[in-house]
Amino acid sequence: MPRSRTIYICSACGAEAPRWAGQCASCGEWNTLSEEIRASAPARGRAAGQRAGGTAVAPVPLSQVVAVEHRRLSTGIGELDNVLGGGLVPGSLVLIGGSPGVGKSTLTTMALAHLVAARHSTIYISGEESAAQIRLRAQRLAAGDPLAIPVVAETDLATIVATLEHERPEVCVIDSVQTMRSSELTSVAGSVAQVREVAAEIMRVAKAHSIAVLLVGHVTKDGSLAGPRVLEHLVDCVLQFEGERERTYRTVRAVKNRFGSTSEAGVFEMRDDGLVEVLDASARFVASATRAPGSVVLCAMEGSRPLLVEVQALVNPSELEPPRRVVAGIDRNRLALVLAVLARHVGIGLGNADVFVNVVGGVRVDEPGADLAVALAVASAAKGIPLSTARVDGSGDQHPLAIDDGDGAPVAVPLACFGELGLTGELRPVGHAERRLAEAKRFGLTPVIDPERFPTLRQAVGAALPRRRPYAA
Repeated sequence: MPRSRTIYICSACGAEAPRWAGQCASCGEWNTLSEEIRASAPARGRAAGQRAGGTAVAPVPLSQVVAVEHRRLSTGIGELDNVLGGGLVPGSLVLIGGSPGVGKSTLTTMALAHLVAARHSTIYISGEESAAQIRLRAQRLAAGDPLAIPVVAETDLATIVATLEHERPEVCVIDSVQTMRSSELTSVAGSVAQVREVAAEIMRVAKAHSIAVLLVGHVTKDGSLAGPRVLEHLVDCVLQFEGERERTYRTVRAVKNRFGSTSEAGVFEMRDDGLVEVLDASARFVASATRAPGSVVLCAMEGSRPLLVEVQALVNPSELEPPRRVVAGIDRNRLALVLAVLARHVGIGLGNADVFVNVVGGVRVDEPGADLAVALAVASAAKGIPLSTARVDGSGDQHPLAIDDGDGAPVAVPLACFGELGLTGELRPVGHAERRLAEAKRFGLTPVIDPERFPTLRQAVGAALPRRRPYAA
């Protein structure tokens, strides 16, 4: 009988080590080695380094390979189909990750409900909830035919594989992959070895029977997908479901997609009867934009679509050393860069002030085009001057960005902008400038402060914040 031995596996890269260490010797990550007990393989009776016999395979030129076009399955949710590249591909594995309560189970249940209504065979396999709990959630959804979804509450991998091979559905949801367990391994469910084994076996079944599988995955406290990085390499598509439980808006982004573009994103709104597609998110964000100091509208890009979001900043004298830098919706390091450039090239130093920056609506912006919006919002909050495209300063001079409503009177609208900030104070162009400008024009947010009109940050701040009396609420 083979003896068991203890090894340590890195959750980031999957490398194995004979003993625990604080840092993985393969990828350099810290505190990622987890213990696993594995049975030693029996001796094979051949010298060390000797390979088992195999049969050579003749390579085939790609020109002679027959590419089969699969008909995509529409989930009935337009935003989700766009992120997937047009729908689910038969035999593909899609990994959906997100924080607890963000709506992963709701989204997958709604997708199956639409598929069932379209007479596609489906199955929902849950390892976290009982069938009764799934029914309670499904019966409140206003999508398709949710109560007709076949449900299996099981965590044993062998039972799940046997069920899939017997039923052979077109689409399957497994919620979640971290709760499934193979009895052939001694480790607990959710460990590196278990997640890797479960994903590999489900992939084998999905490819063999052309089953489109939606894997629901957990995330760690820093927002990354839990489990080994090999899980993301195995699947065909990785979707990141972002949003806060306290906010109504959710965003689905494609991090990896073998059958489509990774530049797509979908916006949803959480309601009592499920997730609702937000087809014109810009209209909702612009309507709620304020004209107070520290508020500016960012012309951002969510995938291939333009999106107008409000960026707000608050600057307050600090009683702490060092002062606080709090952000929501942007990278904290980008804020530090913007504050340094403002102090060096514009003369707005905030070394003794707390700075808070927030992207309204729970939206997260991960593009360099947001630098100018953050800079203008912080400058406006520091000076106490509101940002709008038409104002009159204390001397009676018209604002350099003033527009006319046809009667000769200036019209005050929120200021829109976009641009990347360089360390030498210049504004750099960003992608899809024409689409950003067209989206701002659609809502009357013109003219827009962009790198083409204002090549430096000093010029942009000077145009947006002329000298005038402090703002009075």
